[in-house]
Amino acid sequence: VQKGSQSSNKDKEHRQQVGMLLRLFHLRRSARALLSLPPKPYPSSHLLPGFFCATAATTTSSPVSDADARKYLGYFALVLGCGAATYYSFPFPDDAKHKKAQIFRYAPLPEDLHTVTNWSGTHEVHTRVFLQPETVEELEAAVREAHEKRSRIRPVGSGLSPNGIGLQRAGMVNLALMDKVLEVDKEARRVRVQAGARVSQLVDALREHGLTLQNFASIREQQVGGLVQVGAHGTGASLPPIDEQITSMKLVTPAKGTIEVSREKNPELFYLARCGLGGLGVVAEVTIRCVDRHELVEHTFVSNIEEIKKNHKKWLTENKHIKYLWIPYTDTVVVVRCNPVSKWKGQPRFKSKHGKDEALQHVHDLYRDSLKKYRAEENIDESEINQLSFTELRDKLLVLDPLNKDHVVKVNQAEAEFWRKSEGYRVGWSDEILGFDCGGQQWVSETCLPAGTLAKPSMKDLEYMEELKQLIESEGIPAPAPIEQRWTACSKSLMSPASSSEEDEIFSWVGIIMYLPTMDARQRKQITEEFFNYRHLTQSKLWDEYAAYEHWAKIEVPKDKEELAALQARIRKRFPVDAYNKARRELDPNRILSNGMLEKLFSSAETV
Repeated sequence: VQKGSQSSNKDKEHRQQVGMLLRLFHLRRSARALLSLPPKPYPSSHLLPGFFCATAATTTSSPVSDADARKYLGYFALVLGCGAATYYSFPFPDDAKHKKAQIFRYAPLPEDLHTVTNWSGTHEVHTRVFLQPETVEELEAAVREAHEKRSRIRPVGSGLSPNGIGLQRAGMVNLALMDKVLEVDKEARRVRVQAGARVSQLVDALREHGLTLQNFASIREQQVGGLVQVGAHGTGASLPPIDEQITSMKLVTPAKGTIEVSREKNPELFYLARCGLGGLGVVAEVTIRCVDRHELVEHTFVSNIEEIKKNHKKWLTENKHIKYLWIPYTDTVVVVRCNPVSKWKGQPRFKSKHGKDEALQHVHDLYRDSLKKYRAEENIDESEINQLSFTELRDKLLVLDPLNKDHVVKVNQAEAEFWRKSEGYRVGWSDEILGFDCGGQQWVSETCLPAGTLAKPSMKDLEYMEELKQLIESEGIPAPAPIEQRWTACSKSLMSPASSSEEDEIFSWVGIIMYLPTMDARQRKQITEEFFNYRHLTQSKLWDEYAAYEHWAKIEVPKDKEELAALQARIRKRFPVDAYNKARRELDPNRILSNGMLEKLFSSAETV
């Protein structure tokens, strides 16, 4: 059978070759017949069709000679014959006619175009105007010129806000080169610093004076100005958000120049601008209250909802800093509490029962098994796996199947096991202990909700978490861990989500996430769509019931007009929008410090 098949194929090829030779023979004979025709006295424009007309047109004044006619007909026959031979010698594949031409999608960017992307990789703009003044005078000149030309220069910090609140395609101003610590008053525990300084720089400068900041957000690479303007916070039910530590600010405004505001100087504007979202002026300098530098003991242990309900009120009161890390699809709640080292009790001697390798063992095993399932053709590099941190392992696990609920549940269970084997104590300086490894790029939605008072917590914060976990499970959301829950005291800043006139009111901050562990555009798009579905469900089911409002650095502007109108109404219900817009009209009438997000969130019927 095999020999017969080979013989049949050879016969088929032979017939194709004979057919091609016959076609060429007929073409050649036709050409000869044409060349043997007697010349006719036709005008040259009628002699040949198509591409020969241009040549013939140059000799319209006299008939074409017999030799010229034969020459051009010979050329025509030659081209036709070559085309036919090529077609039959190299046939197109069967699917050729279904293929689409691939154009070059991305043209190279001009040299003067700056690409600015936020830390999460979720928002990006290209701009030709990215100013970085080195002095207050240069900043004042830039703001003044932009005001006169009505050109926008939106203040942008380190780009850590997940929603890209500081981005503006028309132009931006960044104070990274204005990062000096101007004055440290050790006795008054106060520091004056330029707004472009990063938190890590400021802490390093304060260290030699025996001072530090009262509280810290998760990431220390934020610029001080951005940290204050978006209402960033740490954790601790007796400690307010970071904007409450600011005692005075220097604002460079488009309409009124450089002004200084404090509790004594223009207090109304001070409390409005302290969390002003960069819309009332470029924050050039801030004066911050400090505390004595101190060590903290961090105690991490695993709990559950029943135990937390019994101890929640006591834990909020007794611990200077506390947060819960909820693991979806498990009963695990990780409790992390931090307190100053006691001079009387000394440092704790309790050591973890498990080493780092043992704590990661379950995660390592899951990663190896998952690689065999999803990428069986790849070789497993044990040395590379053993060098990965927990957050890196989690990212690598999730990237294998980020929207498969069953896979995400297994990853969450592995994380719960990791925390069980990581229980123990850690001692360090407050700025080292209070930082937190948030993982890689991610979508985040963080809400702030009232939780009663420190003396009498309402327990609404725990009810919120129970309903959130039930929602995740009932909807089958592939929600990764952790869901971080923190607490702060209230703030007097009018635009802070934790703003309150009640001195002892406390607020709980709850953040849901979905990681973006891949650079594949299609997969990132799918994760983004799933995250916004997740966020929409929490919004529709929980926010109004618990009076929850999103963190300014995490709020996303909806594209739907009805949803946008509903968001504007919610913001107006909670915050002094009219007072904020009035201050914007007075300080920045041409909206040079604004962007699309601010214009949509704080829309005004008045023409600017």
